[in-house]
Amino acid sequence: MSYNEIARKYSYFLIMIALYSLPHNPGCYLFTDGQGTVIYVGKARDLKKRVANYFHKQDHGPRTEALILAAKGLEYIVTNTEVEALLLENTLIKKHLPRYNIKLKDSSRYACIELTEERFPRIRISRKASGKGSFFGPFTSARERTFVYQLLRKTFGLRTCKRLPKRACLRYHLGHCMAPCLGKIGEADYQARVKRAASALGGKTGELVASLQGEMAQLSARQEFERAMELRDEIAALQHLQERQQVEKSRKYDQDVLSYQVDGSSVFLMLFKVYRGTLEGKEDFVFAQSENFLEEFLVQYYSEREPPEELIMEETPDESLVDFLSHVKGKKVRVTVPKQGEKKELLELAKKNVEICFFGDRMKMQALVEALYLPKTPQVIECFDISHLAGTFSVGSMVQFRGGRPDKSNYRRFKIKSVQGVDDFASIAEIVRRRYSRLKEEETEMPDLIVIDGGKGQLSSALAELRELRLKIPIISLAKGEEEIYVPGLDGPLQIKKNEKASLYVQEIRDEAHRFAIAYNRLLRKKAISE
Repeated sequence: MSYNEIARKYSYFLIMIALYSLPHNPGCYLFTDGQGTVIYVGKARDLKKRVANYFHKQDHGPRTEALILAAKGLEYIVTNTEVEALLLENTLIKKHLPRYNIKLKDSSRYACIELTEERFPRIRISRKASGKGSFFGPFTSARERTFVYQLLRKTFGLRTCKRLPKRACLRYHLGHCMAPCLGKIGEADYQARVKRAASALGGKTGELVASLQGEMAQLSARQEFERAMELRDEIAALQHLQERQQVEKSRKYDQDVLSYQVDGSSVFLMLFKVYRGTLEGKEDFVFAQSENFLEEFLVQYYSEREPPEELIMEETPDESLVDFLSHVKGKKVRVTVPKQGEKKELLELAKKNVEICFFGDRMKMQALVEALYLPKTPQVIECFDISHLAGTFSVGSMVQFRGGRPDKSNYRRFKIKSVQGVDDFASIAEIVRRRYSRLKEEETEMPDLIVIDGGKGQLSSALAELRELRLKIPIISLAKGEEEIYVPGLDGPLQIKKNEKASLYVQEIRDEAHRFAIAYNRLLRKKAISE
């Protein structure tokens, strides 16, 4: 085994616990070195799949391979959408300057859309969000920014030319510009269009959309269908812009967002750091519960750090504590308990991170109990899968999840001995029989739930073997494609959507069994070629 292979396995071992705790949510992940310094920041649509790919894939480039060898720790922050993860990634890179991230030479931020300060303002894309004019953004996606820019300039007929020409241009003839250069629109009407565009870009689209919908209905009633269709397209553009970023807000002060959950005798607390409206990171704490634990935490934490101008919490603290924070800050500290709006969304995001970071495994198992009506929480789950190449090199795999996480010490792999050719039903039956006849003979602990990769046929084959062994263990199967879950006694699948928490957990287990089976199949084929 080469040095790089040993180093890779060592790095994988060091971050294994954090890797298994990653959720299937969008967010950002941070690799750290042995000193805790952030060496890489990345974003993901699915944190668990993205990070696991670093260690399951073998053909990385030199830079990525060096990153894997240097990584000794892993942190992550969950976001609501992949777009929020993009923006958070940008912020974290600027804060930590990790050496394995690309060093951008152009703008320090993503590009904005600008409405210039002129008699007839023009719309343009700008990377300098300062100076005269109004700036909106930044936009994390160049494709999204270009779409919004083109849609708004066409929808509202705003000019893009640097100087007002003396004759009509192509954009006017295409119907994309109101041609203020030719006097086709007055200054007041043009400014009204600019104001509507600014409202749309600023996220104040609710009232504007409602007003336009009313106007569109009136036009339709008057059978002015051409203008009504124009408003319909305008409304569609505005509604598209309503999906605003929650991570980066336009604020002129700092905020800390605090959420916690008490479980037993322990407190699990998450603190989001929001600087000038930009979420820059999080801190998490676990400590023993006491009568005044929240007050004690705030006093200790902010005795060593400057408090923000606003503290967003789920409950209002004593006035004396607010006075203490203001004294440390040297100016008034505002404590907010939001009921709705952007601050409430930030608080909910912090709460979501508490649940996922500290209680994600427990929530997955509880969701499975409720969805499958299990008699008890499935602490130990075993999943079986079959892999072959056109009926050759047939192998089986069994993976075990314990407490919501993979227990690799109890993974097992099988060479199919009694089946020739392609027969997944018989192959499943063989490995289930071999596994549980041995556990029964050794009087070893049985799992709380068995998962079979396949449909009703595979499930029936496995169930027949359990009955032959006189074992009563809850068993289900998961069919690929629509990810349908089958249970004994029902002709059709359970009414569980594939994006529900219970189904996602079963998919996670099945995917691991599938990966393990394919790895063994490839190993046997490689050995056969080398012999």
